[in-house]
Amino acid sequence: MAETLHCDLCVIGAGAGGLSVAAGASQMGASVILVERDRMGGECLYTGCVPSKALLAAAARGEGFQAAFQHVARAIAEIAPHDSIERFEGLGVRVITESAHFDGRRMLSAGRFEIRARRYVIATGSTPHVPDIPGIDDVPTLTNETLFTECPEPSHLLILGGGPVGIEMAQAFRRLGAQVSLVEAENILPHDDGELVAVVRQRLLDEGVALHEQAKAVRAARAGGDIVLACNGPEGAFELQGSHLLIAAGRTPNIGGLGLEAAGVQLQGGAPVLDRRLRTTNRRIFAIGDVVGPYRFTHMATYQAGIVLRNILFRLPARPKYQAVPWVTYSDPELAHVGLSEARARAAGIGIKILRYPFAENDRAVAEGRTEGLVKAIVTPGGRILGAAIVGAHAGELIHVWSLAVSRRLKISAMAQAITPYPTLSEASTRAAGSFYAPKLFSPRTKRIVRFLQRLG
Repeated sequence: MAETLHCDLCVIGAGAGGLSVAAGASQMGASVILVERDRMGGECLYTGCVPSKALLAAAARGEGFQAAFQHVARAIAEIAPHDSIERFEGLGVRVITESAHFDGRRMLSAGRFEIRARRYVIATGSTPHVPDIPGIDDVPTLTNETLFTECPEPSHLLILGGGPVGIEMAQAFRRLGAQVSLVEAENILPHDDGELVAVVRQRLLDEGVALHEQAKAVRAARAGGDIVLACNGPEGAFELQGSHLLIAAGRTPNIGGLGLEAAGVQLQGGAPVLDRRLRTTNRRIFAIGDVVGPYRFTHMATYQAGIVLRNILFRLPARPKYQAVPWVTYSDPELAHVGLSEARARAAGIGIKILRYPFAENDRAVAEGRTEGLVKAIVTPGGRILGAAIVGAHAGELIHVWSLAVSRRLKISAMAQAITPYPTLSEASTRAAGSFYAPKLFSPRTKRIVRFLQRLG
């Protein structure tokens, strides 16, 4: 016979978003049940952010395959206790390690338990999307879910997808010693500024990554122990033959088996339909993170968790704002952006000025021999900051100040007048901002005014 549990909040999924909601709600006095069918920490800890960045770091140090994957395992093991059952039970959260499904609008079943909660949060994440290519089911494939458990040592890695995951893993495995060929239906990193993507593209080419852009895989097959991809590109048909195939072609929401129809949760495009407060069509059920998007980032899931907590615990009509979401690709050099891009601003007919400052003119970059890249800011003619993009060393760290500026609708004067320590890469941002004033500051008119004032004694 099922045991009935009552609580204020039941969270389904113990990834970044679910853990944030559960920890926050419990520490603020709510009774919380957290249901997770697999491992605490979710995709980010075991198959996403943590292992991929650990692998990139090991590859940058010139380590071999075995040492690199050992470093990945150590990184996961060191971070895992922060997401553990023991820690969350210590915070007062009841953790149930079972699959869950709704049996009605207000009841969830998980193993031998029937859970009746005042509110629910769906935070079940996403899984890799495998494209519908003839023969793909007949060849062995890797995704981020298997890459860090199988720990492959490819002689030639084929990659389908030129987004952040595909680009990061292409560079990592090339540096680990594998031959790498990447196929992307558009241009690589299509959501980023093309001017800055060109810097990353050139580095990849210089390191020996074979990039096949504007190309589409049309068939997959075995050839002895290898995999063959038949592709069509701008110059016609071609084939690639490799030892391993990594699929990095997007994500699909995890909603299977949840019984969302019984809960009165409508779907659109395979994901729950949400209102502006992240509520589903059953207003007692919220959804956050990869299962709904619109950005599948750990920091987005955590941000949405805060929105949901304000709605559930304090009954505040909090709504997410997506105008200042930072986006980082952890290639070398890194590529980051926030807010409006030049292309989007021009397409929308917005009047803009473009400000640039190259790392080659930054003293810290010169001192470290890392002068690739630039800071690029998009501002209105009056100086309000609309967006920024950075390609170069530590771009992911440098984009934060621009994210703050966009979110607070700051003018470029705030960035230009900031005092930055010398010598740091962050000076490139203030120098880019300062260039907004250069045409007027160093104009003939200004010189005439200065000369006149000086004559006054």
